[in-house]
Amino acid sequence: MRCVGTVVRGIRTPIIKKDDDLASIVVDSLMAAKESEGFEFRDKDIVAITEAVVGISEGNYVTVDDVAKDLEKKFPSKNIGVVNPILSRNRFSIILKGIARGMDKITLLSSFPSDEVGNGIMDENILDKSEYDLASVISEEEYRKTFGSWIHPFTGINMVDFYRDLIESEDCEVEFVFSNDIRTILDYTNDVLTCDIHTREKSTALLKGEGANVYGLYQVLTEPVDGSGCNPDYGLLGSNKATEEKLKLFPKTGQAVVEEVQRRLIELTGKQIEVMVYGDGAFKDPVGKIWELADPVVSPAHTSGLVGYPNEIKLKYVSDNKFADLKGDELKEAIVDEIRKKAENLMGQMITEGTTPRVLTDLIGSLCDLTSGSGDKGTPVVFIQGYFDNLASD
Repeated sequence: MRCVGTVVRGIRTPIIKKDDDLASIVVDSLMAAKESEGFEFRDKDIVAITEAVVGISEGNYVTVDDVAKDLEKKFPSKNIGVVNPILSRNRFSIILKGIARGMDKITLLSSFPSDEVGNGIMDENILDKSEYDLASVISEEEYRKTFGSWIHPFTGINMVDFYRDLIESEDCEVEFVFSNDIRTILDYTNDVLTCDIHTREKSTALLKGEGANVYGLYQVLTEPVDGSGCNPDYGLLGSNKATEEKLKLFPKTGQAVVEEVQRRLIELTGKQIEVMVYGDGAFKDPVGKIWELADPVVSPAHTSGLVGYPNEIKLKYVSDNKFADLKGDELKEAIVDEIRKKAENLMGQMITEGTTPRVLTDLIGSLCDLTSGSGDKGTPVVFIQGYFDNLASD
């Protein structure tokens, strides 16, 4: 019996730039790591590639001017509401610069006490003691009087001040309003850009039903502007700041990359290796309260072997209930037999209670995001072994 279950390795690669052959870099880096670390490939190994290097290698960029031009076509009034942007310098500030460059006035409606992914905008203790509640509509003057001294404990920034300065630097007028009902924006303007990520289609449909001229960020830059990059599925969602004038978009060629990497690895190793592209891993920081969930999906591309959900029994439940009188080797053998006999779909059964009911690629993406990160580790590829193993497969 093996004494080790899942093993996760961050794989270092060369620095990846536009037009690089990403599939070759990934495969070559894996082969070099194999020689360096002495591991062997097995069936059901997983190779995961961060979305950032896929977008970089395909050169999928847009500029602030590209954003401004697309929005000018969609909102000729140049007076729009910007609804529920996330409070992020990396994720939204360059998008906001493009919006401001193309518009004359922005009414920015923010949810409170935090944005969609948990970035705070006010002190919740002050909110609890104030005259306001989650159903209130709070003007910018009221916000500044009651909450305006609030500074984010991680960034040291008040994002209302930061976004105001950014918008005004583009000679655009701005008014802030704080509400958890996006229909509030219709008291200010009928032209609306929704910026929420995971409720995007619901939000645009709701405002369209109220007669608004509305687009979502996922509908901006779905086609090239003057030869720019684009993303036909997600638009500006999932983009990151590249420079003060440029955004890297969420990748659009990921499926071709994962299939090519898989083909080469099977050819080289003779093993059925699965491959995926991953973004934010969908986990929550218990201290900062921020969800790592700013991408529209965790995995925009993956091979077919990664489709589905875990189908695992809860060992503690089986041990404490069905086999409560067994111990030692006898208990182990009974549980191994239980695993071998388990149904192909255990969804809803008590025997699974306590296992994580999430899509496989979301679970694996979380593991990868924690392993590689976006800092200086230099590991944009993650190699996972044993993820699909269980006691019965030893």
